[in-house]
Amino acid sequence: MGLGINMLEVFIFALGLALLYFTGWILLVPLRCVLKLIVSSLLGGAALLAVNLVGGVFSVTIAINPLSAFVAGYFGIPGIILLLVVKLILP
Repeated sequence: MGLGINMLEVFIFALGLALLYFTGWILLVPLRCVLKLIVSSLLGGAALLAVNLVGGVFSVTIAINPLSAFVAGYFGIPGIILLLVVKLILP
């Protein structure tokens, strides 16, 4: 009379789909954070390049390396000012 579908099989199938969804979500969240970190570091490097172009006239430049690009990208304008202050204070 019925379709011959066992309810236990339907439940196991639904549980498998839910586990697949949560596994994908758990793997995607850290990837999104890493991608955001890479994009902000690239933007920070571009900002440092602009600061070096303008600061080259005044003989004030900041080395562009992964750490300074990360600081500039993560903190934005305050990060660039922080890097400039550290550059001017430390020889």
